Amino acid sequence: MAFSANSGGGGAPMAEINVTPLVDVMLVLLIIFMITAPLMQHKIRIDLPQATNQPSEQNPVEPVDLAIKEDGSFFWNDQLLSDMELKAQLAVTAQKTPQPELQIRADKNTRYEIVAKVMSDAKNQGMVKIGFVTTPARQ
Repeated sequence: MAFSANSGGGGAPMAEINVTPLVDVMLVLLIIFMITAPLMQHKIRIDLPQATNQPSEQNPVEPVDLAIKEDGSFFWNDQLLSDMELKAQLAVTAQKTPQPELQIRADKNTRYEIVAKVMSDAKNQGMVKIGFVTTPARQ
């Protein structure tokens, strides 16, 4: 609490509030917001699906199931594959028209780097449709 400095007041409290620190803080906040506000307006391009009046495909493409076990082994539609065979299968599947969806089903304890490597390999081979398959938790 501040006390008056004049001798006539006898040490009575001041009735005025010192607003200088408040103005200083507000000016600093204003400058921070002026600098950061334009940075928060970055644009992200999103390709949304387009609605059409065309009938859906008569022969839907069967998705490809890729299971990844905890030890890093790959099963392409329940057939065991090595890493090189997986890349070859991805390249062949990416060339198909229409391209089937790659559905990745990884064990709960599989390291993420293995899944990320598979997704990277699929993208590098030209796969466009990649999905994840999960099982509901048991109650």
